[in-house]
Amino acid sequence: MKKSVIALLLACALGGGSFAGTASAQSQSAKEKAAARDKESAKAWVELYPEIEKAIQAPTFRDKDYPIFKYGKKSNTEGYLYTELINKVIDRCSKEGGGRVVIPAGTWLTGPITLKSNVNLHLEEGATLLFTSDLKEYPIVRTRWEGVDCYNYQPMVYAFEQENIAITGKGTLDGGGKFENWWRMCGARHFGWEEGIVSQKIGRPILLEWNEKGVPVEQRRLGDGYGMRVQLVNPMMCKNVLIEGVTMLRSPFWVIHPALCDNVIVRNVHVQNEGPNGDGCDPDACKNVLIEGCYFDTGDDCIAIKSGRNRDGRDGRPSENIIVRNCRMKNGHGGVVIGSEISGGYRNLFVENCQMDSPLLDRVIRIKTNNCRGGIIENVYVRNVEVGECKEAVLKINLIYDPKEICNRAYAPIVRNVYLDNVTCKKSKYGVYIDAYDDRCNVYNVEVKNSSFDGVQTGAFLLNGQAADVRFFNLKINGNAM
Repeated sequence: MKKSVIALLLACALGGGSFAGTASAQSQSAKEKAAARDKESAKAWVELYPEIEKAIQAPTFRDKDYPIFKYGKKSNTEGYLYTELINKVIDRCSKEGGGRVVIPAGTWLTGPITLKSNVNLHLEEGATLLFTSDLKEYPIVRTRWEGVDCYNYQPMVYAFEQENIAITGKGTLDGGGKFENWWRMCGARHFGWEEGIVSQKIGRPILLEWNEKGVPVEQRRLGDGYGMRVQLVNPMMCKNVLIEGVTMLRSPFWVIHPALCDNVIVRNVHVQNEGPNGDGCDPDACKNVLIEGCYFDTGDDCIAIKSGRNRDGRDGRPSENIIVRNCRMKNGHGGVVIGSEISGGYRNLFVENCQMDSPLLDRVIRIKTNNCRGGIIENVYVRNVEVGECKEAVLKINLIYDPKEICNRAYAPIVRNVYLDNVTCKKSKYGVYIDAYDDRCNVYNVEVKNSSFDGVQTGAFLLNGQAADVRFFNLKINGNAM
């Protein structure tokens, strides 16, 4: 059943929940309940936010530099790879107690780099690490691909079970992705794929089937013949991670993908990646994460919070305690997104003081999941977000994402406690769009207040299915109070 609620047309949700738009439309008990939840939101900003902020600390490093060309020579040979040299210096730095491994100005072709504990990989201004597209250079390592644990080609900058690691400086990590190499491996013709090219259309369904069947991770070995692209940066099961100041371009796949990590800071990073599935920053089953001062222009979600896909996620750990602030988003499927690989659940997201603007930005705040995933998504706090325009909705909650996915659909997710305060948008198709279930109410306690959505073309509020306790206070749609 579909309900479209526009302007002052407010109705009861199926299953007995209520929508409240003006004080006169609410019962006294509903008013008291809304006031109590409003206090909960305010309390979260005052108490929980600083508690999370205090827990997130940047790693520190020994004051010693390791310039790579102090330990090896430059080469005049075209196509020469500096992989061995860079990794050798990183290994030495770590064994000697840590410090900065310094990449000087210039463009240096390399294969995958492995970060080690207590090492800060520092790219000086004008330095570019350009990664080769030769798959023979990428060994098979333990990673996570779209929320599924597996062994695949090593990500371009990778760390496994390390502590106190960083990538810093004013230089560039260039994944070298283009139609002629990595991007066509997505299997889409508009990214250069043709018949006979090995692509993820081979490996992805196999990996998803392994996940559904519970095949042990050690047996999920991909690599040659499977067509599975690599991430640009992938710390796995690491603690105390800092990524600061660098520019990241042309990733084959997701750009920054911390997975199963604790204490992560991504600060003042510039991400430009128009490739397929080119997510900007995807914290996956991570705890205590700060993303601030970054710029994202991507071919997919700018920031997408994950916690594993289906069985792997349900058997794993949630993502929790993430702060996103002072960021700018341009193109992308979503500005700040939770999902869809979110089976472990998510709690405590704070988003503030961000700017988003592009006709190619689909949604501002997006929660996407389905009944393959399960999990509880709760406590999402958003304030002071300024949007020029977006293509679809300012807030979209979708419990029916990817309805054709082959999986066990016995795990209906729950979304609750979503608060937007002082969000402005000059142009969108919808204000709030909720796509939920007809037979149960799994979305509740959603509030938008002190906000203004102009240029809304189709509807202020569209609901498919059931939701309860969705409230709008001091919300203006196209200049009119809702």
